[in-house]
Amino acid sequence: MSPSLPNLETFPPLRDWQRKALVKYLRRRSPDFMAVATPGAGKTTFALRIAAELLNDGTVEAVTVVCPTEHLKTQWASAAARVGIQLDASFRNSDVHSSRDFHGAVLTYAQVGMAPAVHRRRTMTRPTMVILDEIHHAGDSRSWGDGVKNAFDEAERRLMLTGTPFRSDDNPIPFVEYERGQDGLQRSRSDSIYGYSDALSDGVVRPVIFLAYSGETRWRTSAGDELAARLGEPMTKDLIAQAWRTALDHRGDWMPQVLRAADARLSRIRSHGMTDAGGLIIASDQQTARAYAKLIGEISGEPAVVVLSDDNGSSSRIAEFALSEQRWMVAVRMVSEGVDIPRLAVGVYATSASTPLYFAQAIGRFVRARRTGETATVFVPSVPHLLGLASEMEAQRDHILGAPKEKDGLDDDLLERAQRAEDAEGELEKRFEALSATAELDQVIYDGTSFGTGARTGTPEEEEYLGLPGLLSPDQVTTLLSKRQSDQIAAQKRAAALAPDPVPAQREPVVPMSAGERRAALRRQLNTLVAAHHHRTNLPHGKIHAELRRLCGGPPSAQATIEQLEERIATVQTL
Repeated sequence: MSPSLPNLETFPPLRDWQRKALVKYLRRRSPDFMAVATPGAGKTTFALRIAAELLNDGTVEAVTVVCPTEHLKTQWASAAARVGIQLDASFRNSDVHSSRDFHGAVLTYAQVGMAPAVHRRRTMTRPTMVILDEIHHAGDSRSWGDGVKNAFDEAERRLMLTGTPFRSDDNPIPFVEYERGQDGLQRSRSDSIYGYSDALSDGVVRPVIFLAYSGETRWRTSAGDELAARLGEPMTKDLIAQAWRTALDHRGDWMPQVLRAADARLSRIRSHGMTDAGGLIIASDQQTARAYAKLIGEISGEPAVVVLSDDNGSSSRIAEFALSEQRWMVAVRMVSEGVDIPRLAVGVYATSASTPLYFAQAIGRFVRARRTGETATVFVPSVPHLLGLASEMEAQRDHILGAPKEKDGLDDDLLERAQRAEDAEGELEKRFEALSATAELDQVIYDGTSFGTGARTGTPEEEEYLGLPGLLSPDQVTTLLSKRQSDQIAAQKRAAALAPDPVPAQREPVVPMSAGERRAALRRQLNTLVAAHHHRTNLPHGKIHAELRRLCGGPPSAQATIEQLEERIATVQTL
């Protein structure tokens, strides 16, 4: 006996973007539609509403959902059941046909790639709507892309969803339309776009505050040479990668100091309105994940939940954590995409993965809003590449075919293998030996703007930022960060004024500043001038920084060069 049709009257109210996209979809009635919406915006609800409409009007008789992981299969089936659509999350390729007890099935891209003929037959048996969740995964491998194309090119309707930036590569994604730009490159075309900045303005997602930590690092190369560098200073890409991995080593002081700060931030959020707030540490591999879990357990006094691989046990641990009030979860890749744990409010980005796609997926775990005023805080290494991604969260990136590829030296390919295989855990360690690392709060990034003048861990200056209230509107976040920065600069000026004048005969020779110190000093000077301009004009800090970028060019101040910072300082003095 077939299940009853879903009742449209029982669906939850749609958000504005969902309603507009639904109207556009129903008017077009074309086979393919692609919706791009930021994590937490409600892509699942939107897709299920379309499925319900098509089932009820007889356009389709079956629904197939394709998603990246086994855990998401269960999540999709549960969400569908709540609105009266019954999907089989346990369907296996060997089953060949779907049971008539269900409206359809939920599959993974890997599952489709292994047996596209099975799913082609299923699709042709009944008029079917296919929902391709996180459609960029269909471009992960030729077998996955070919499998999706072969299995579903006869589907009555196809709805493509994505909430993260596309990559630039040469693998066309099935059913995605491309348009050639003036530069000759082909870019994906979306039918509905709802970005992070739009969702933040609508109160659909939380504001994300990034706390970037630098510090001194020291390591030994495979050739036996000992090197030292300050995390965040201008360096070659290879040195940045080595300093970054040294900081993330659990045997140094950097990770314990950052984890201690993150746990203090979590306690502050819990004590000020978000009592069930949880934290997530994203690790590079299984070995370090276990080590981080031990560290955060010792710091917080409560064992952390550890999620290491994509299996049934991990799925149940994620589900239990989502419904509990446990403080911390440590994961490698299970929660990097699509997994819904709305109470996550504090994150530690403790991985060297550096692609915009991976970073956006990870940060997407913290933006899901439940009520007005909730904020999220993510701790990141002070690496220019990451700071740039943090400063440009609102950027939309289409899938680009044939774009030139740059090797960033940050081991994304190696880390991907390490995340997928237990025997890859030692690959990173073979290339260098971490000796020591210490942490220091470098800056705070919010809404593309850098705040703060730096602070050592465990000091009152750091506590000023760790102690921000947990319930704030986006405007309140900007106002409070601006005040913290102004107070910090004023305190430094008072300390300098009270310091005794040095005796000329005893003055030490002037030591030239390193590039990192000079850059930090210029950034402080720029922030001071921007704050002064804000007080004169009442313009938001973010708009002033944006205007300086428009006039002078270049990236956000978090990753600007010394020359770019000097040019902006000269420009803001003329405004």
